Amino acid sequence: MSDLTPPEAARLAARAGLPLADARTAGVAATANHIHSVVSALRDLDFGDTPPAAAYRALATRHADTRKENPDGTR
Repeated sequence: MSDLTPPEAARLAARAGLPLADARTAGVAATANHIHSVVSALRDLDFGDTPPAAAYRALATRHADTRKENPDGTR
């Protein structure tokens, strides 16, 4: 996929009914391109041995309470 250009960003914003000032199209296009590159990198990761998030049980894990106690006994 090729990078989104500022004119394309303006066209897509207008199509979605979003006002986008001409001065912001370059920044919006650059941000969209960066997000796309990050998501593409995540798609390339192999999560084959990673259990689904539904398998995580937060309540089953006990952690030490490392918060400092205040002088009045509260944390």
